[in-house]
Amino acid sequence: MKKQPRVVISGGGTGGHIFPAISIANAVKELRPDAEILFVGAENRMEMEKVPAAGYPIVGLPVSGFDRKNMLKNVQVVYRLAKSLAKGWFAVRKFRPDVAVGVGGYASGPTLRIASMQGVPTLLQEQNSYAGVTNKLLAKNAAKICVAYDKMERFFPKDKIILTGNPVRQDLFTKEDKRAEAVEYFKLDPAKKTILVVGGSLGARTVNQSIIAKLKEISESDVQVIWQTGKYYFEDAEATLKAVNPKNVHLTAFISRMDLAYSVADLIISRAGAGSISEFCLLGKPVILVPSPNVAEDHQTRNAEALTEKNAAVMIKDVDAREQLVDAALSLINQPGKMADLGKNILLLAQHDSAKRIAEEVLKLIK
Repeated sequence: MKKQPRVVISGGGTGGHIFPAISIANAVKELRPDAEILFVGAENRMEMEKVPAAGYPIVGLPVSGFDRKNMLKNVQVVYRLAKSLAKGWFAVRKFRPDVAVGVGGYASGPTLRIASMQGVPTLLQEQNSYAGVTNKLLAKNAAKICVAYDKMERFFPKDKIILTGNPVRQDLFTKEDKRAEAVEYFKLDPAKKTILVVGGSLGARTVNQSIIAKLKEISESDVQVIWQTGKYYFEDAEATLKAVNPKNVHLTAFISRMDLAYSVADLIISRAGAGSISEFCLLGKPVILVPSPNVAEDHQTRNAEALTEKNAAVMIKDVDAREQLVDAALSLINQPGKMADLGKNILLLAQHDSAKRIAEEVLKLIK
């Protein structure tokens, strides 16, 4: 390997793409502190803020996704794509990478295509159990494809696939028992079982509405709930909570200490994003997944199904959540046998040290 590896990492648009990409970059730097890393993202998306905050330079492309509902809008999309290809070409040419990594998202398409055309070996990271359009298009020219689920040969050449799992926040997982600290932090009753409800930093409308609809039943139950609403739904949830005034609900817009929340949770309710599921597998705790219907190709449902097929999670469809979610959670948490089976089975799907394993594959591609 040459003295100083140069790696371009592209993708983004959502936290689900950006944070794994940063984890891979950090892992590359741990293995090779002398590595030079350049990110390429989409202009006006969150990576333009998060990547520099992590200490890495980034080039923004004016690329955007195709509008599948209004085809006329795609004239502008094609124009932006052409501009992105031109800008990406000069960025890659100037940086002279030894390898290019794509994590999915708008920008990874033109960037990885350009890198491949310039003779740069490429590696794809596919987070979901149902491959995204961009990665499927790029797979033909990729040297390696790191995945988080088995059976991905449905989408990619089998000889290129490496099962690594998804990079996760390593600070969430320690051998230290933090339950006592978590009980004090969230002001919980140590004798009661705890349900953790998470909807991401922005929140999940259906999940929040499902909790609101059944607050009376929750208040009359023998469990306690840590309810993270996300910033968009906190005020409505707070107003409803004051009206019902349950003593067993800890309400918050955002959880800064997810390590404590995870440690004290007996059961978790969440959307089915790839990154979250990877964390749940490492936790080895029972999970009820409510896949978002508002994602490309319904990939969250495919993620959830990959677990339910192995009795590693319970899935409640978004359309059924308001009626079924809370009842299912209150029933499940009082079934210790089923809870134990779910926790054991989801732990079997865990992939450890994913960021480091992906980084090792990245560095292997450097001639």
